[in-house]
Amino acid sequence: MRGLVKDALGRLVSASRLDALLLRRTGVIVAFHRVQDGHDPEGLSLSREMFERHCRFFRSHFNVVPLRELVSRLERGETLNRHLAITFDDGYRDNFENARPVLEKLSLPATFFVVSRWIDTDAWPWWDREQGVRHPWMTWEQVAGLAQRGFDIGAHTRTHVDLGNVSQEIARDEIFGSRLDLERRLGRAADLFPYPFGGRQHITAASRSIVEAAGFRCCCSCHGGLAPAGADPFRLQRIAISPWFGSPHQFGLELVRERVTRATSGSPRCCEISEAIGY
Repeated sequence: MRGLVKDALGRLVSASRLDALLLRRTGVIVAFHRVQDGHDPEGLSLSREMFERHCRFFRSHFNVVPLRELVSRLERGETLNRHLAITFDDGYRDNFENARPVLEKLSLPATFFVVSRWIDTDAWPWWDREQGVRHPWMTWEQVAGLAQRGFDIGAHTRTHVDLGNVSQEIARDEIFGSRLDLERRLGRAADLFPYPFGGRQHITAASRSIVEAAGFRCCCSCHGGLAPAGADPFRLQRIAISPWFGSPHQFGLELVRERVTRATSGSPRCCEISEAIGY
């Protein structure tokens, strides 16, 4: 019942265009992980039907742009006006098989952040292992296919380490190395970066400095929040899209609530929503 109420309120906000007013001068970056049907207790998967619903909502209510364009606007000091960037983390094969066709059908850009040493392997991350499930990774041919189709490929470290809990030597190898791996494989720049896990505790000033030194143009967290005008590209916040959002309109409602909360108190609301699923 609560979800139905939030969906109804979200529809009312969208119909009144209140969201367009409140989200002026604001950008939004969303993060997906897996797009596949079936129950997922981790909340990392979104069904194909719900993914398409979200994408149609984005196209109707936002200026959907590639992440690199959003970053370029920030670098040039330009205003964001409901610009939204779609991103994916990790490199699951369903990104190519299930998400790509929807994005292409709707002519939406996206950035795929991949863990370079997991592509084309049978690596089994702990969060999948704890659930006793395996989800295959993309092949290098599929990653290259995304790039050839116009999607951006970004680096998500080599082995998805927690950059808040490793030595600087390891962090340097993971960060610099992931960019080198991708550029050697794809023959093009890979200069966009999101933190693995993405919570505040996984981000340090030292690792951020390494990301900048490696020539990346941005660092994305995944603990919720918006990208207001003048945001630092190396402190970008993302919102993880999960089944927690019962509908795209509920997502829109939460954005408006986040914007109002920030305007009145400076304290973000969406953080707890994404914190637990920012892998």
